[in-house]
Amino acid sequence: MDAHAQELKKELDATLDARRELGPEYESALVDSFVEKVDTQVRRRLAEERLSAARGDARSPAAAGVPGVDGNFGERFGFAIITLVLAIPLSAIAAAHADLEGLLVAWAGIVGVNFIHASRLRRGRPKPLD
Repeated sequence: MDAHAQELKKELDATLDARRELGPEYESALVDSFVEKVDTQVRRRLAEERLSAARGDARSPAAAGVPGVDGNFGERFGFAIITLVLAIPLSAIAAAHADLEGLLVAWAGIVGVNFIHASRLRRGRPKPLD
């Protein structure tokens, strides 16, 4: 496990501990805080990979031609993490208010957003950072 993953694991553990101590009324704020930290980590890592690839650094997985790792790996991975983290409260809200039908609609939306994001990356459109 690399330093980035260890740092995110520590953040997740701290968020879960805070959730247990503070109770469910602070869940939304804690999830938002964690997602912001994940987003920051993903952006930092993506910037490092882009800088490394721009320099032609052989240590960069994208520059080294590692199978399955392209220049979009960091963005795809980060987007998947963020959508999964956000899926937890969305699923809970949907199931609480609309039972199974609401849960299915929420997950259809999550899958749809991921599909659109993945197809956009495959077409090679420019990716805004913000």
